[in-house]
Amino acid sequence: MDTRQLTVGLEIHVELKTRTKMFCDCVNDPDETHPNANVCPVCTGHPGTLPTINKKAVELVLQLGLALGGTVFPKGRSKFDRKNYFYPDLPKGYQISQYDEPLVLGGSLNGIRITRIHLEEDAGSLMHEAGNSLVDFNRASTPLMEIVTEPDIRSAKEAAAFGEELRRILRYLGTSDADMEKGLMRLEANISINMGTKVEVKNINSFKAVHDAIEYEYKRHSAALDSGETIIQETRGWNAEKGITVSQRTKEDAHDYRYFPEPDLPPMYADAFDLEALKATIPELPHEKRARFINEYGMKEVDAYVVTEDRAAAEFFEESASELKELDTTPNYGLLLNYFTSDLWGMMKKDGMQFTGLKLTPANFASLVAMAAKGEETAKKIIEENPKALEDYKKGKLESLHFLVGKAMKELKGTGNPALLREIFEKLLK
Repeated sequence: MDTRQLTVGLEIHVELKTRTKMFCDCVNDPDETHPNANVCPVCTGHPGTLPTINKKAVELVLQLGLALGGTVFPKGRSKFDRKNYFYPDLPKGYQISQYDEPLVLGGSLNGIRITRIHLEEDAGSLMHEAGNSLVDFNRASTPLMEIVTEPDIRSAKEAAAFGEELRRILRYLGTSDADMEKGLMRLEANISINMGTKVEVKNINSFKAVHDAIEYEYKRHSAALDSGETIIQETRGWNAEKGITVSQRTKEDAHDYRYFPEPDLPPMYADAFDLEALKATIPELPHEKRARFINEYGMKEVDAYVVTEDRAAAEFFEESASELKELDTTPNYGLLLNYFTSDLWGMMKKDGMQFTGLKLTPANFASLVAMAAKGEETAKKIIEENPKALEDYKKGKLESLHFLVGKAMKELKGTGNPALLREIFEKLLK
């Protein structure tokens, strides 16, 4: 019997959605395409410059900590530390981060315990071309939040699901756009078997990559153990093209970074922040909204995930459902869902929230659905009463469709929408 148990802990870095950078007033713009456009002496580490704490960035970390049930300011205060290491894109030669007094301890998500959430600054970025390496400091000193989990994850699927749910929450809160393609959310996985020697995997830029990298490492570890090899503690990178991890360097321990308190920044104290006001800004979170939608609208779980993936879309659906209830005492929420998630909804969004001359609002979307419900009922009746038109349509005589739509419009006394009725007939006749 195989007694091997995969254990995974995640470290997730998220660039925060603030107007300015972490320790200076340079614009925080992840979409800037001109290298070194948003830089200053502070974020490029010039001697004699002094950092200033971005309070909004601190509040965003505290808000997430509260949303996940963590303890904020666990010691009544929090401080920044210097994490000393050298990378070409780290202009100061150290990173301002947090070590023994993070902003948040504890909390959980999807049953996975959160170890800590702390705040630090991002490094710049390297570009390689024509045999040269170039440094862009636009990203240097961007507010960067790190979420560290306990090694509670037991499968690659569970790890990917955790990351996806965290991204939903970050977007609901407005903490970050969390776009992985832009590097606004980056994952690292610490992987071991039976809590043995762990290996850190970096360069993971999608949830599929999270899943595949963990699966690969589990198989690699298992094969090594089968052959009597020793797993070494190291950092490996994920190569998506080849579907493998490759060794990068031996893994550092905390003492290798020579942490010490950041001398240029004062400690932060809990009473300097209105924590109750921050709690009040936390909206209904995705998992709460999903559970309520399943209960109130009779949704399947898979549909609830689709509708609540985006906060604005979920709110639009709920407002439409409310409007539909005003129009019909027995509202057809299933039809509302079908239209919401169908190609019709996609067409509305694509065409600037327009369809058949209507600007899309919850009120007229609900009206459209109510009209569709009545139209579908009428269309079924017309098809049943006109079997010859049905046969003609099946033979390829498309003018019979116009005949049926006309019959339906007459039945509805001109209150129907011809374009919508045409869609309904085409769907039913197929």
